Amino acid sequence: MAFTEQRLIFKHIDVPGYTRDITCYQKHGGYEMLKKGLTMGGPAIREEVKKSQLRGRGGAGFPTGTKWSFIDPTKVTKPIYLICNADESEPGTFKDRQIIYKDPHQLIEGMILSCFANGVKLAYLYIRCEFTEGWKILENAIEEAKAAGFLGKNILKSGYDLEIYVHRGAGAYICGEETGLIESLEGKRAYPRIKPPYFPAVLGLYMCPTIVNNVETLCNVKHIVEMGGDAYAKIGRPNNTGTRLLCVSGDVVKPGYYEFPCGAITLGQLIYNVCGGIPNGRRLKAVIPGGSSAKVLRAGEVYKIKEKDSQGNMVDRDVKLDDLRMDFDSLAAAGSMAGSGGVIVMDDSRDMAECLANISTFYAHESCGQCTPCREGVLWLKKILSRIADGQGRDNDPDLLKDVADRIAGRTICAFGEAAAWPVQSFLGKFKEEFQLRIRRNGAAAKRDTVSLTH
Repeated sequence: MAFTEQRLIFKHIDVPGYTRDITCYQKHGGYEMLKKGLTMGGPAIREEVKKSQLRGRGGAGFPTGTKWSFIDPTKVTKPIYLICNADESEPGTFKDRQIIYKDPHQLIEGMILSCFANGVKLAYLYIRCEFTEGWKILENAIEEAKAAGFLGKNILKSGYDLEIYVHRGAGAYICGEETGLIESLEGKRAYPRIKPPYFPAVLGLYMCPTIVNNVETLCNVKHIVEMGGDAYAKIGRPNNTGTRLLCVSGDVVKPGYYEFPCGAITLGQLIYNVCGGIPNGRRLKAVIPGGSSAKVLRAGEVYKIKEKDSQGNMVDRDVKLDDLRMDFDSLAAAGSMAGSGGVIVMDDSRDMAECLANISTFYAHESCGQCTPCREGVLWLKKILSRIADGQGRDNDPDLLKDVADRIAGRTICAFGEAAAWPVQSFLGKFKEEFQLRIRRNGAAAKRDTVSLTH
């Protein structure tokens, strides 16, 4: 059975001959929705976004219209800022950079519409410094938009002024957290802020009301303006509307980026039909469905999912991993999350201790160090997992790992603690016997080596 993508965001990026310059973008309808949006008015755009039920595509899946509604442009006396989070630092995620590198004007148009809707006169596009070419592309796209009258003073003679500046981060994972990003943008160390009181909608950039949205989220605004919020909400499933960009990596025949309506395909269909299955005759062992911080799911498991029956009543249904829908609610019900859309597939050749040690090494390196449980605990996780992977594991290490992870999660200022602890908790929960077996085998081998040395 063939599964055809429904591309909105990625509609043009792989079309032969499509280029990222403004002339090509306008030939394909570029900036027409900006013209429409300026005639609709800001409140109308906000209403359409709310109707669309669009959920943030950066990781948390928070409703975009609700986030916008925390700020009332008619009552705010301070400047309102909008920040596009283009840091994209979650391992396994590579969707936003495709937009930046191949279709930057789509992002710029989405940002202008979002800024107009929320009374924003100054916006920032925060991009990680490793995207060197992406930074140059965005700078050029902004200059092209200005030259065409889509940015700057009196946009399209509407009386609306807007400036967008690109800001290059220093390549820190913590800058993907919105308040850490704001601190970095202000020129300070990227220490996430305590919420409350520092909710961005109240005390954001320069202590002013601030909206922080992901690249994919902002691109969707253009399409919501084009088709209307009600029509957009019919794509996907209830509470999981629109399309979703999925980045598939790991042990599949055809890794890459894909776009489907939210929940239109299952995890099994994505792996076996869209991505060509597991290579080299191997079998599926595990999947991380939303970037490396999402909890791992084990092949063969059955999950209890709440869904509506034919009468509209909510009922429990047992769902195998392969039949798990790729949407926010289904993955959350299975104990993981849709996150950033980074789907990491692992076959039965993968050593779970080594995989987890690799993940924990990353988080130990990226901890900002502000919170003691995270600063100390994540490093402990790395050290314990490294010795297990190196064949020096101790019998109580699995229990010690869980204890340390449990003492990190929920005890830090931002969600980085959970990002580091959840993989450990889930890998041990799903594959504890594998960790124990590896430790016992290594211990037995060490004893044999000791005996041989004494004779």
